[in-house]
Amino acid sequence: MKKVTFGGKPTTSRTATSPDEWVSGEPMKRLTIDIPLSLHQRVKSQCALEGANMSEVVRGLLEKRFPRKDLGTATAGDPVNKGPGNTIL
Repeated sequence: MKKVTFGGKPTTSRTATSPDEWVSGEPMKRLTIDIPLSLHQRVKSQCALEGANMSEVVRGLLEKRFPRKDLGTATAGDPVNKGPGNTIL
């Protein structure tokens, strides 16, 4: 029987996919969500027709829905304020 050895993760660095990512250099975090198959198919086909990347489109929608806020603007009743030291921006 032939012995097969698997190497570690590839060492190539991840390249930024948009100028904003390239300029900011902000680390990325993976988000996994479950969506209906029909929605996934619609998003994927529309992105393909537009030549767009699904991840970039979803990130854009999330940025519109959850815009960055200045550090001094969150209030106690603001849903992004989760308590001292835990403000989500």
